[in-house]
Amino acid sequence: MYAPGEVTQWLRRLRDGDEAALEHLMPLLYDELRVLARKQLRYERSGHTLSTTALVNEAYLRFIEQRQLRAEDRPQFFAVAATTMRRILVDYARTRKRLKRGGGQQPVPLEDVEPFLTVEEADEVLALDAALDRLAALQPRAAQVIQCRFFSGMTLEETAQVLGISLKTAQRDWIAARAWLRKEIAQDL
Repeated sequence: MYAPGEVTQWLRRLRDGDEAALEHLMPLLYDELRVLARKQLRYERSGHTLSTTALVNEAYLRFIEQRQLRAEDRPQFFAVAATTMRRILVDYARTRKRLKRGGGQQPVPLEDVEPFLTVEEADEVLALDAALDRLAALQPRAAQVIQCRFFSGMTLEETAQVLGISLKTAQRDWIAARAWLRKEIAQDL
């Protein structure tokens, strides 16, 4: 475990441009990132090509590419991590759909390919991503609540704290955004 304030200290250093800070931060949060990745993957089919470890590693590589993270504290870091993991899964779904359509690639015998998503599952991931983007354009705070709750696995209390809103506001946004997303996704499929 880490000392109180240690994560915040490393996040501050990372935000200020200390590239080595990420190397110190990741081992501190690795187990928690694996829990987050497991939550992300629970909606994917069993036998998904990306394992929990692979998803955490992919997120780490994206953090390195970004060179600077805008997270003030642990909950904000996990909100960023959840969004990054969501993006990775969406990118995989898009790749899967592109490959199903040919994607300009040479044909490969079907038995040589181990698909990680069915076309229907890829459609669902892409529909959710598109609906979240529309929600973010219409109601940015509600989209943030969904990100925190659904993708980061935060409680309503943690979500309210991270977003700087009251618990009642977080609850209202959570209920309304979930209903809106269900309706939107149903229309997209």
